[in-house]
Amino acid sequence: MGDPQFAKYPNLQLSQHIFQLTNPSSTRASKQASLKSLQDAIREHKMAPLYRHLAHPIEGILNTPGEGTVSQPAGHRRPSSSASTFLATRNPSLEVNLPWDEALYEEFKADNEKELEAIQKEEDEATEKAGETEIQTARGKRAEFYTRIGDKEKAIAGYEAVFEKTGILGTKIDLVLAIIRIGLFFGDKILVKKTVERATALVESGGDWDRRNRLKAYQGLHLLTVRSHAQAAPLLLDSLSTFTSYELCNYSSLVIYAVLAGSVSLKRVDFKSKVVDAPEIKAILGNGEEKLSALAGQLSAGPAAGDEEMGKTSGSTATPAVNLTTIGQSHGGQQDTEASIDFGPLTKLVSSLYTGDYKNFFTALGDVEDNFLSQDRYLYEHKGWFVREMRLRGYQQLLQSYRVVGLTSMANDFGVSVDFLDKDLAKFIAADRIPCTIDRVKGIIETNRPDDKNKQYSDVVKQGDQLITKLQKYGQAVRLRGSERG
Repeated sequence: MGDPQFAKYPNLQLSQHIFQLTNPSSTRASKQASLKSLQDAIREHKMAPLYRHLAHPIEGILNTPGEGTVSQPAGHRRPSSSASTFLATRNPSLEVNLPWDEALYEEFKADNEKELEAIQKEEDEATEKAGETEIQTARGKRAEFYTRIGDKEKAIAGYEAVFEKTGILGTKIDLVLAIIRIGLFFGDKILVKKTVERATALVESGGDWDRRNRLKAYQGLHLLTVRSHAQAAPLLLDSLSTFTSYELCNYSSLVIYAVLAGSVSLKRVDFKSKVVDAPEIKAILGNGEEKLSALAGQLSAGPAAGDEEMGKTSGSTATPAVNLTTIGQSHGGQQDTEASIDFGPLTKLVSSLYTGDYKNFFTALGDVEDNFLSQDRYLYEHKGWFVREMRLRGYQQLLQSYRVVGLTSMANDFGVSVDFLDKDLAKFIAADRIPCTIDRVKGIIETNRPDDKNKQYSDVVKQGDQLITKLQKYGQAVRLRGSERG
C-alpha cells in the first residue's frame, strides 16, 4: 500500500490564518495570532510568491483595489476570481495588516532561486548517472518546493510533470490529491471539482483501501464547500471512524463538518443513528459517560470507505468506534497541536433539534453561527444559507406533528416574536418549502398535508401533457420533411 506521498504541503491551516485576517467576525486578538502564524510561515519557508500575492502594494489581494504606496502608486487590478473564498470578503478592510517589505521579498526570491538551482542540479546529475526513479524524485522535490512557497501555477505544472512520467497508480493518486489541496488552499472550486473527479476515476481503477478512504474525506469537504450538504454528509460521517487525512484538516474539524452537514440534510431516522448516536461523534460531543462508552469500542454508526474489501483481507467484521491511535497525529507535522474547541454549542444544537427543544435550538443555532460558521473559511460563505435551512428544519419538524398550531404558541416554543415567526414562515410558504397557511385573524397555522396519490396523479398528468406536446412537434417535423421529399 505504501505511505502517502506529497502530503506535507500546502499547509491548509495557513489558508485559515489568511482568511481570519479578513474575517469581520474574528476578534482582534485572533487576527493578531493569525498574522503572527502567517508571518512565521512566510519567513520559515521563504514564501516569496505567496507573500507577493497577499501583501504587494499593487497586486496583493489583501489590498483594496486602488490602494498603493507613494513609491508604487496604485493601478487598476481585477480581484482574483477565487478571492471571495480565499478571503472572507472580496474587498477586505484590514484591522491587522500584513506589511510589505521589498527587501525581505527580494531576499526570499534569492533563496528560492538558490534552492531551485540545487534541485535542477540534482535532476541533471540523475539524468546523467542514475535512473528514472532518481529523476522523478528530483521532479517531485521541485513540485513540492513550488507548493511550499505558494506558487500555485508552477506547483500544479510540477505535479502534472511527475504524473505524466509515473506508472505507479498509488503515486498518481497522491499527486492528484496534492493538486486538490492546492485548489482548496487558494479557494479554486473549479480546479477542486475537476481534480476530485479525476482522483475518483483513478481510485476506481484499482486504488488501495487507504487512498480510497482518504479520498472520501476530500470528496466530502469539496461537496461541503459547494453547498452539497446532502451528498457531503454520508462521506464525512463515514470518514470519522478511519480518518487519516490530517493533511486535509484535523479530526476536530472533520467532526464539526460532519455534524453540521448531517444536521441540515439527514432525515430524522438517519440523523438519530449517524449523528446523535454515532460513537465517533459522542466521543467528541457527548457527556462523560457517553464519551467513555464511545471510546470503549462500540461499533461505528457507519461503514468506512472500502470496509468490505478490508474485511476480506483482515478478517475484521467491525469498525472501531473512533480512530484513537491517530487523533492528533498528522502528516508532516501540520496539525501537531489542535486548538482547544468548545463543542458545547454544537452539542446543544444536535440534542435540542432531536428532542424538539426549539427555544434552546434557536439559541444554539445562533451560537453555532458565531463560534463555527463565522470562523471557518469553508463554512463562512454558506452561513446565511445554513442558518435559514436549520430554521426551516425546526419549523417543519414541529408542524408535521400537528394539523393546527397556534401562532403565539409556536412563537413561544421557538422563543421569538409572533411578527418574526409570521414573516419567517411566509418566506418558506411562498417558496413551497412548508405546506401550511397562516391565519393572522384567528392566530393559527394550518398545515396542508400533501396527498401522495394526488401528487403522483398530478405529476403523471403534467408529464403526460409534456410528452404529448413533444410528440405533436415531432409529428409536424416528420410531415414537413416528408412533403419536402415529395
